[in-house]
Amino acid sequence: MAKPSKEKSEKSGKVEKIEKLVPDTSVIIEGMVSRKVKAGEIRPEAILIHEAVIAELEHQANLNKTIGFLGLDEIKRLKELSEEYGFSLEFAGLRPHAAEIRQAKLGEIDSLIRQLAFETDGTLLTADRVQAEVSRAKDIPVIFVEIEQMQHAIRMESYFDESTMSVHLRENVTPKAKKGMPGNWTFKEIDAKPLTREEVKEMSREIIEEAGVRRDGFVEIERAGSTIVQLGPYRVVITRPPLSDGWEITAVRPVKKLALDDYNLSDKLRHRIKEQAEGILIASAPGMGKSTFAQALAEHYASEDKIVKTVEAPRDLLLPDTITQYAISHGSPQEIHDILLLSRPDYTVFDEMRNTADFELFADLRLAGIGLAGVVHATNPIDAIQRFVGRIELGVIPQIIDTVIFIKNGFVNKVLSLNMTVKVPEGMTEADLARPVVVVNDFETGKLEYELYSYGEETVVIPVSSLARSRSPIQQFAATALEAKMKEYVSNAKVEMVSDRKCIVYVPEKEIARLIGKEGKNIAAIEDKLGVSIDVQALSAKAAAAGGGNGEESNIAFDAQIGKKHVVFTVDNLFANKNVNIYADEDYVLTANVGKDGVFKISRKNKIGKVITDAVSSGSGLKVTVTQPS
Repeated sequence: MAKPSKEKSEKSGKVEKIEKLVPDTSVIIEGMVSRKVKAGEIRPEAILIHEAVIAELEHQANLNKTIGFLGLDEIKRLKELSEEYGFSLEFAGLRPHAAEIRQAKLGEIDSLIRQLAFETDGTLLTADRVQAEVSRAKDIPVIFVEIEQMQHAIRMESYFDESTMSVHLRENVTPKAKKGMPGNWTFKEIDAKPLTREEVKEMSREIIEEAGVRRDGFVEIERAGSTIVQLGPYRVVITRPPLSDGWEITAVRPVKKLALDDYNLSDKLRHRIKEQAEGILIASAPGMGKSTFAQALAEHYASEDKIVKTVEAPRDLLLPDTITQYAISHGSPQEIHDILLLSRPDYTVFDEMRNTADFELFADLRLAGIGLAGVVHATNPIDAIQRFVGRIELGVIPQIIDTVIFIKNGFVNKVLSLNMTVKVPEGMTEADLARPVVVVNDFETGKLEYELYSYGEETVVIPVSSLARSRSPIQQFAATALEAKMKEYVSNAKVEMVSDRKCIVYVPEKEIARLIGKEGKNIAAIEDKLGVSIDVQALSAKAAAAGGGNGEESNIAFDAQIGKKHVVFTVDNLFANKNVNIYADEDYVLTANVGKDGVFKISRKNKIGKVITDAVSSGSGLKVTVTQPS
């Protein structure tokens, strides 16, 4: 028998003739034996396949794993080639016990194959370096195949061009592809000939084989009925019966790589990302570009000399080597938790949060003090927040999420910010209904968009829009009726409906006491009769907002909330774009300009901000006035 030289085995792979060739599972699965026979690199007189190989492949196939089917297909090819090339295909050895099959990873199957090669004086063919080294130690002839040498273009890649976002291949169906950009793509047929089951299976084998030989490829998840592979820029999902009703391959890749500067972010959002990136959610519908933005964000942080890591399932973000990518599918939430706490990254990107365990891990890491940017599927911005509702306590949501960035058609469409406060929810009027409320504001304008709070045993998400705050026909009718009722007590009255059950009544200042009555009897009787809560204010304040008055100051109603960096004041929209004066314990503090939404903010960093913060916290001694034009 001619023994192969070490140099030929590892470098050229050329062997003139081999009497008995004993392949192990690694080369059977990769289809290397049939390929080398066809290429003329080996000329065996007989190929001996151990029953242990058959048993292991059968076991994998029964679990509906791709590698089992690929290995069995290779054995069928060898059977066909034996007739064409004139070698015998034989099965030898005893079938292993169930325990030996289960312990294949511990080397039990490899040991049985080596023993067959030793007993038959055969040559072992393997792609497993450990198997080759053990064989040499036992003086068993071996051909070790360097898998890295076999990298080549695969058929799946031929379906992609520079505009292809994803390719969809299915047995008995013509190949199709999405072409274009996120939000602007077309679904096109790329070949008129339907694919056969054998073609799809062969492409699956090629993909899995390449994932094993390329440094940028790996099998992320192997389940009964499905396999998820990351192959360079391609994320490939392979499904097969019985999970699906036929063999199918879906391959997705990013069509364009963007930097953070390409998104034209506002200065305010850039500052938020730079200074306060503690709990960001990046959300969008599938295919809209959220992972591309997450990739740009991770690279931005890395360019700022920050330690950046990612948690992905599967690992499909295309990032530089300076960023470590962890696959949660190959570990456990507890393992990822421990690694991140011990390695102390400055920023972490959690890509594609899908199940409860992912959301709980995100929350746990945030509460442990790790800065996170999470990626979630959502059809609108508020849905991203709602995916946390029920999974974690409502009160800690603002500590976990402070910013939601919603991506649409590849660009930032809307940004929301979250804060916790204690207030009466919008639409409620009684003061004793005050409760902790998560307020969700438009980040750029500060406008209130949603409120989240507990109502009974349920957590509700209520949209609050300017449309909801406008006067409905019923409120207009009620205001007219109330004005008529007020004129029974005062000479002039203007009524502003805040909600269906609350209003502000503006009357001449000198007649306020008459309307209220002794110990508030008159106004209490009106409230009981009409079922409306009434706030009485001087008519001069209403006139000041409209541009009339006499140069005097009048108190106006306001709401003040303490935020992380500002005290946020909200007054009636009537005072939009007007200057108001703020007093603490009757001492003038400052004059501020009211925004178009009736909101203005005072920074907490300076001395004046601290005075106002203390006044708001104490709940007394603070007032806001407007100067009436002369």
